[in-house]
Amino acid sequence: MTRIPHETSGEPNPLRALPLDRLRRRTSMKWRAYPDDVLPLWVAEMDVLPAEPVVRAVTDALALGDTGYPAGTGYAEALAAFAQKRWGWNGLAVERTAIVPDVMLGVVEMLKLVTGPGDPVVVNSPVYPPFYQFVEHMDRQVVEAPLGAGLRIDLDVLEETFHRVTEGGRDAAFLLCSPHNPTGTVHTAAELAAVAALADRHGVRVVIDEIHAPITAAGVDFVPYLSVPGGERGLSLMSASKAWNLAGLKAALAIAGPESAADLARLPEEVSHGPSHVGIIAHSAALRDGTGWLDSLLAGLDDNRRLLAGLLAEHLPDITHRPAEATYLAWLDCRALGLGDDPAEVFLRRGRVALNSGIPFGTGGAGHVRLNLATSPELIEEGVRRMAAALD
Repeated sequence: MTRIPHETSGEPNPLRALPLDRLRRRTSMKWRAYPDDVLPLWVAEMDVLPAEPVVRAVTDALALGDTGYPAGTGYAEALAAFAQKRWGWNGLAVERTAIVPDVMLGVVEMLKLVTGPGDPVVVNSPVYPPFYQFVEHMDRQVVEAPLGAGLRIDLDVLEETFHRVTEGGRDAAFLLCSPHNPTGTVHTAAELAAVAALADRHGVRVVIDEIHAPITAAGVDFVPYLSVPGGERGLSLMSASKAWNLAGLKAALAIAGPESAADLARLPEEVSHGPSHVGIIAHSAALRDGTGWLDSLLAGLDDNRRLLAGLLAEHLPDITHRPAEATYLAWLDCRALGLGDDPAEVFLRRGRVALNSGIPFGTGGAGHVRLNLATSPELIEEGVRRMAAALD
């Protein structure tokens, strides 16, 4: 696959656009969950203004009164064009897609297609907490196959887990996070092909959350699971929501590999009623016309990753940190600080900085925190200062 690398767009860094006083006027979860004296560096919302093409598309829709029910394949067409240009992948077939309300609700619907009540769903812990919450709520059993060395997929552990959960011919699924949240690991083509081979050998169906796919560090290539040998039986979920900060404008796409088209065809028609029509308009505009904004964001995130690494080395050298290959999240190992299993609680109580506790991420999360880098350099500096002050 021939990919187009990150480009220099000439647009200003979106992460430097908003001062703290304007951010505190927001009413979303990130800025309303804690008192005003707490600096929120936790949930995956970015401190940015939307890309201008997104604003224009939504404004035009509202001016026209185009606020009805979703229709058409414009979102899938925009994502297919983005995937071809960005990742060199021309295998995203519009006819093998379906609109879904968001990625996690799409995950639920895909798992319903390939598993039944009580069936096991394998995850690579530590992993995004809703993987546990949504899967258990739909009456499936979460089974962990923890990440291995370097926070990468441990293929031996995965194979042993697949063998165990499918004994007796039981149906099972593997819910893969790619790129991985919270570690920011980008799975290689070889790793994904090995996963596909193991899944095929054991009869495990693979459902993939690829919501962070557009957010990679410079020099790192994202590989769509459906593009690797053996990925034809996969069911992927993608969305523009993370890369363009559109979580409040709900929409996502379910994408079937060639051998999963019949599964996707069984998706109940009413699922397509869940996405927001305005959300689809916004996401389509982002993918089609917002790549200059995205490139400026990616450059800003690269700067923030370097900044955080330097600040931690200077002020919190006992924290172990591996700069992420993707996402705008940082996974920090705080076990050497002696703060117990939940250092986020200590940083909040003593330093008035909100981070995600590692505990809800499952096995491997205790003693860790997740920090959101999608903010201004000044707020990252203030966040690390507060973390360091919490140890005094």
